[in-house]
Amino acid sequence: MALTHLQIANAKPRDRAYKMADGESLYIVVLPIGTKSWRMNYRYLGKHKTLHIGSWPAVGIAEAREYRAEARKQVAAGKDPVRERKAARLARKIDASNTFKCVAEEWLVKNEKEGRSSVTLGKIRWLLSMAYPMIGTLPVSQITPQEVLAVLRKIEASGRYESARRMRSVLSRVFRYAIATARADRDAAADLRGALITPKVQHFAAITTPKEAGRLMRAIDAYTGHYITAFAFRITPHLFVRPGELRTAEWTEFDLDDAIWSIPAAKTKMRRHHRVPLSTQVIDLITMLHPLTGHSKYLFPSVRTPRECMSENTVNVALRRMGFGKDEMTAHGFRAMAATLLNEMGIWNPDAIEKQLAHLDTSMVRRAYTRGAYWDERVRMMQHWSDYLDKLRDGGTVLRPKFGSGAA
Repeated sequence: MALTHLQIANAKPRDRAYKMADGESLYIVVLPIGTKSWRMNYRYLGKHKTLHIGSWPAVGIAEAREYRAEARKQVAAGKDPVRERKAARLARKIDASNTFKCVAEEWLVKNEKEGRSSVTLGKIRWLLSMAYPMIGTLPVSQITPQEVLAVLRKIEASGRYESARRMRSVLSRVFRYAIATARADRDAAADLRGALITPKVQHFAAITTPKEAGRLMRAIDAYTGHYITAFAFRITPHLFVRPGELRTAEWTEFDLDDAIWSIPAAKTKMRRHHRVPLSTQVIDLITMLHPLTGHSKYLFPSVRTPRECMSENTVNVALRRMGFGKDEMTAHGFRAMAATLLNEMGIWNPDAIEKQLAHLDTSMVRRAYTRGAYWDERVRMMQHWSDYLDKLRDGGTVLRPKFGSGAA
């Protein structure tokens, strides 16, 4: 006869444990200490075995009978209920140790060892930090697209559409890493591209006329802030590299004898090694800077500690102090200024300008064909550009020696 709640509740402990049958091999064992435990007997591969289901009343009558029904199905299918329960418990334990945050942090360490730049890793960590409160403690294998979408919607609600787009990409890469390491079966962020608001393309503000460029160069020449910022300011227009590449520039990357700055692939946006010809003006500035920061790893160390590089906002803050609004000029705008004015000169191959900007050609065939090209022209162009900036600044004609051929 099936047990009732009243029967189980009224069962008193005895000197020895005893059983109370519920039917179909399910029963409760009442122990001398008063504990009442559900168990079930079954035969597997000819052996008598016992499945410990759980204690009453934590496991009620209806739930215990559901366990019995499931165990009977497993036996009928040739499975051992005890082994299946241990496997399920182990899977839960593995899931608990393979939370999204644990997998993401492991993936970050992998990226760091592979040489990803500290700037890039910092941005990824910032994006992940906004996702952790909602999905960080969840097993990576159990996160649903709906839960990922909730994370992205929260970012969108604050108006940061570009951050939401980038976060979806980062989350997707973490899920793909989890798949590759056998801890997830699918990328829960893969199908959410169309669900996000497409941000409007925003171009960096930049000065692009000779007259305004001359005014900017005079303002830079008159800058009276910290000497490290002043040198970074004076060098930036001549090199027009990406701001992150300049502020993380290391002394070991410069060969002043051959007038070349070699930027490692790990520091560039396109992950390709990039060489920058150095004009005589830049070499002069770097030579003057060396006694001041040569003891540091970086050309432009942080004012707080020489072990770190200059802050990413330093140049932009200095521009604001000099009266250039964020809608007029930015640190990144020096690239647009150089690209515009060099193209308007009409004397340089546009491909050489693109090469110097380290833009990656979208055509793989064309990229393979032009690999390593235009170096001599770029050497001449960079010297001409520095001379041109001096001319704009001074309003006069600058005479320079004939162009050299540069490095091959």
